Amino acid sequence: MMKTMLTGFAVAASIAGCATVAGGSDYGKAALQMMKADFKTVGPANAERVFDQDEIERVCSDVGQTVAPAVSARLEAAQLASVVFPTDGKYLGDWKAGEAIAQNGRGLQSSDPVGSVNGGNCYACHQMTKAEISYGNIGPSLYNYGKLRGQSEAIVRYTWAKIYNAQAYHACSNMPRFGHKGILTQAQLRDVMALLLDPASPVNQ
Repeated sequence: MMKTMLTGFAVAASIAGCATVAGGSDYGKAALQMMKADFKTVGPANAERVFDQDEIERVCSDVGQTVAPAVSARLEAAQLASVVFPTDGKYLGDWKAGEAIAQNGRGLQSSDPVGSVNGGNCYACHQMTKAEISYGNIGPSLYNYGKLRGQSEAIVRYTWAKIYNAQAYHACSNMPRFGHKGILTQAQLRDVMALLLDPASPVNQ
């Protein structure tokens, strides 16, 4: 639901960026005025996100997934540089809490109370455990993620950065930038990390 809302805003922003067309009508300007009149902040659903895009959001709104390689490399490097790693070196939390976060699809919607805890809604895009048979396939399967990859420093840091800001590795990724956008707290990120990497987690059974 959260992803659908953000995608809708991105499409609308793309329309607003259209140039002046034949006949002298500035449809981009008209579309932007319409959006500012109609899109209102309700609870934690902040409509200003569509009007206050950062560079990578503007590029992805304009071109979608078809980013030129040189542009993609520059944008990804900037996103990777923005990743905040745990200063205490602790990357793994409680996988049981991580499973609850992965199952929770609530967050940043107009029906949510302000200040409520967001979920990750990970199962909407990924297979993760054998027990959960309802999952999406927009993203790759994460079943046996840690079992297959281990817990080397490189893997742990990569996994953290991918969850924190997926666009650090794939410009215009469909995956939300959970840490970069403050969707999940650092404690929640640690719990999702444990779900993926802890040998005791059902992901790795």
